[in-house]
Amino acid sequence: MEHIWDLGECSPKDVVAQYDEPRPHVNTIATMFQSLERKGFLTHRSEGRGYRYNAAIEQKEYSKSKLGRFVDKYFKKSYVNLLSQLVDEQRLTEEELVEFVNNLKSKRT
Repeated sequence: MEHIWDLGECSPKDVVAQYDEPRPHVNTIATMFQSLERKGFLTHRSEGRGYRYNAAIEQKEYSKSKLGRFVDKYFKKSYVNLLSQLVDEQRLTEEELVEFVNNLKSKRT
């Protein structure tokens, strides 16, 4: 999806060209496009013997849905569990957490 948002309307060949060697096969990318289209993330139009695809969903909306599924699957549907894990792994400090809470409080007033 990142390549599609970067390129705009594109074909699987256009996306393959974005990768460094060893590049994925164009059929692999085409299959991924078809899967993403079935899920409602892409649309397509015919062009010659192939298709040109466009994102049907904005990047922010896609990220929200992916994050939600990730939290549901790996953190028992709890964002608190996710934050706890980040703190435990020292990827988020207590100070950053306090700053976040203070910013949240100031936005509510």
